[in-house]
Amino acid sequence: MESTAAQSAPISSADAASLINWDLAASTAARLAPAGPDLKPVAINEAVDSLRRLADASVPHVHEITGLEAARDLRDSSVLVVDRASWAKANTQSFAVMLKPAMQKMLDNRRGSLSPSAASVSGAITGSQLGAVLAFLSSKVLGQYDPFAALAENSSAPAAGRLLLVAPNIVSVERELNVTPEDFRLWVCLHEQTHRVQFAAAPWLRHHMLDQIDNLSGHLLGNVDSLMDRASAAARSLKDRSASGNTPGRGAILDLLQDPEEKAAISHLTAVMSLLEGHANVVMDAVDASIVPSVKTIRQRFNDRGKDRGVVEKFIRSLLGLDAKMRQYSDGARFVRAVVAVAGMEGFNRVWESADHLPTEPEIHDAKLWLERMGL
Repeated sequence: MESTAAQSAPISSADAASLINWDLAASTAARLAPAGPDLKPVAINEAVDSLRRLADASVPHVHEITGLEAARDLRDSSVLVVDRASWAKANTQSFAVMLKPAMQKMLDNRRGSLSPSAASVSGAITGSQLGAVLAFLSSKVLGQYDPFAALAENSSAPAAGRLLLVAPNIVSVERELNVTPEDFRLWVCLHEQTHRVQFAAAPWLRHHMLDQIDNLSGHLLGNVDSLMDRASAAARSLKDRSASGNTPGRGAILDLLQDPEEKAAISHLTAVMSLLEGHANVVMDAVDASIVPSVKTIRQRFNDRGKDRGVVEKFIRSLLGLDAKMRQYSDGARFVRAVVAVAGMEGFNRVWESADHLPTEPEIHDAKLWLERMGL
């Protein structure tokens, strides 16, 4: 049993990772994740093999559509077909990378006031809460490019990261939409492989995003004393908006942002995410029926899904900002199409040359501003 002195001793810098119990987050997500579609082993193997094959087949199409030479050789990253629990665990590893600097800053600010036992309890609570969030998200995500995997401790991921395709979710959605599995899987792979190509074309982008995430999380965690009060107020605001039928803003969690620097940080990240998601959407919809025969049907049915979501799911999606993410897809796609219409894909691809070429949030909503700034 620990002595009283040990329990009250200040937590060391090396214990910053204990502020969130990442292992508990992963196990909680695995335990709470909804069951996937009922598939026999043969069907599971077929789906996995199909996704791997179509992931490879999609790359030449991404290259042809984007004109990015990075699509010729993607050997510095990998493609993994995973289940929901594996997706959640992978995200705890990425979150650990993204939040490590902010965790250390918070620890430094609270040095002398946080004991190892208090940090352990806090880490367990936070880990359980994060696991519950990941459990919910694990049934919603079709795929995800993770550029931060290689930066995790003891990581075996390739240098540039990994692409995760969540097989049970892809199968579940293709059944829900009643579309041709082969077509839908290729369509999804086109989107996700585009993200992989984006980071290959702009190798500076990974660390740029880490810096921006560190900046934003540092602001939030630096104001940790008021964070819970602000979170409670945001949740009440969201509940009131939902009850009145009003459309929420960018998500109640984003309502926590009050400081101008916080707002500037989230504005930049919003613009970058809108660019990445919108560009991937443009690519996946640029294929014609010769590549994805039922592409028009898939897009129409995919857009129509979700209109009958339950009240609880709508509340959670709004709280997490998932509806805001959907707007990023459409806002970013409009920006990409507007730029390509004027400057062509070659002109648009200047966006991958440096961080200075990334669009701002106002430019995402008015592509002419970015075109003028780029001299296009």
